[in-house]
Amino acid sequence: MFKKILVPTDISDFSKRALSTALEVADRFKAEVELLHVVPLATDFLLSEASYGVAVDQNELNKSGEAVLEASIEGFKINGLFKKKVIAGHPVTEILKEVEEENIDLLVMGHHGYGAISGSLMGSVSQRVLHKAKCPVMIVK
Repeated sequence: MFKKILVPTDISDFSKRALSTALEVADRFKAEVELLHVVPLATDFLLSEASYGVAVDQNELNKSGEAVLEASIEGFKINGLFKKKVIAGHPVTEILKEVEEENIDLLVMGHHGYGAISGSLMGSVSQRVLHKAKCPVMIVK
């Protein structure tokens, strides 16, 4: 039923629970799991308040994304087909693009990420992806 499962991560607890769930589903269906982290474009980062005028190199952002992926799988036993990918861009856009380009059968993502507003029913990224994805989406609390 499911051959390719995509798990976007930001290393939040919800993302880790999503990965755990995806690995269980993948084991049951012998599916491939792709762990995806979307880093901001350096140009977007420079325009944000977080930059405080600090020069940012896209390669450094990508390296930090690789570190997020490594930290995300820490403590998990990875069996079967598994790949990790870092993409620069806007999370919603890049997640939806990855679903299309990689023919993803199931998207498993956390209910909230680090950008979530406390007390909101669902994180803005997960909410927008849920409504726009062209594959089944499992939201993990």
